[in-house]
Amino acid sequence: MSIWRIRGELPLEGSLRIHGAKNSVLPIMAAAIIAGCETRLQNCPDLSDVDASINILRHLGCEVSRERDVVNIGSDGITNCHIPHELMREMRSSVIFLGAILARCGEAVLSTPGGCELGPRPIDLHLAGLRALGAEITEHGGNILCRVGKLRGARINLAVPSVGATENVMIAACAAQGETTITNAAQEPEIVDLGGYLRALGAEVAGDGTSTITVSGFRPKKSVEHRVMPDRIVASTMLSAAASAGGMVELRGVMPETFETVTTALQEMGCDVSRGADSVTLRRYKPLRAGKPISTKPYPGFPTDAQPTLMAAALKADGTSVFVENIFENRFRHVGELRRLGADIRTELRVAMVTGVPHLHAVPVSATDLRGGAALVVAALAAEGETVIHDTGHIDRGYESLDRRLRELGADITKEET
Repeated sequence: MSIWRIRGELPLEGSLRIHGAKNSVLPIMAAAIIAGCETRLQNCPDLSDVDASINILRHLGCEVSRERDVVNIGSDGITNCHIPHELMREMRSSVIFLGAILARCGEAVLSTPGGCELGPRPIDLHLAGLRALGAEITEHGGNILCRVGKLRGARINLAVPSVGATENVMIAACAAQGETTITNAAQEPEIVDLGGYLRALGAEVAGDGTSTITVSGFRPKKSVEHRVMPDRIVASTMLSAAASAGGMVELRGVMPETFETVTTALQEMGCDVSRGADSVTLRRYKPLRAGKPISTKPYPGFPTDAQPTLMAAALKADGTSVFVENIFENRFRHVGELRRLGADIRTELRVAMVTGVPHLHAVPVSATDLRGGAALVVAALAAEGETVIHDTGHIDRGYESLDRRLRELGADITKEET
């Protein structure tokens, strides 16, 4: 259990570098096992989800070492194709290992995954994609059993552009005979980063970043080096934090084009945002105003992971801000905790209407999930007095040393472990 203490109403000032993307590094770490090779991952964030992936890799028989932001993975000695429940339950993203283990071993046994409780996130699309490649899949006693003699290329149309399903099929298809075509594929930047890693590893991947991806061959290399892209959701969170607290914050080492919908929304709320080739600077010295309605959509639309923190930044904005959540039905779980801080939020099904209030007051609150926990931090930066956030470990799943980074910008924030 972590206890965050945040004394609000202090402006943020300064510059910081954004760490590597959680949603990028996890599928890349899984893909590192599809051939016996050495992988050197740079810009790897220090997150509990990354630690969980390392534990899974070691359980499978890989050698894994870490030095600062570099993770080295040796996958020559895989001896296991089963991930037990105690490892799977640590993160929802562990299902991404399914296609990779199947591609390497011809068999995979996983329990149903854990992670944030944001509502139904069925893995049916993952399983349907692997079945199309020739896998036989059964479910028994909470376990998923996959077997295949030889994976074969196929044309796979995803019912929805699921990021995880796209990644699982891309990874498994590297071991398939013939060409695999994925239509209605997810187009997120993290898919492009995975594609870049797979190409470096020796796979023939094309179309990543578009709705049609092809995987048509694989000549695995013995070693590969890859730099993980910067985390666009962490960047969005830090910008929302600056908008909430006020002041001036520069983000370095980012890809501004990957979170342009967020910077545009912040500009509409009255922030001054300037972009460089790999930097973004936000200034906010005047009161915020409600912007245009936000409707979450798959990339290149507004990211669902950035919605809670932008909502938190809008709590004191003049007017009424509207948020429509189209991805996760329980993405508004943090709303009740924001109300405890004095926020005026009305919800109806998938719509939240936030009417700005002049003041937020400090009370004890609890993190409901990863992004909801980050939203409470953002809101606390604008609240009067000291806000105490009780967190069972959600925030550390996606943010590396968030308390330290905010302190470097001038926030009065401490984190205690109990």
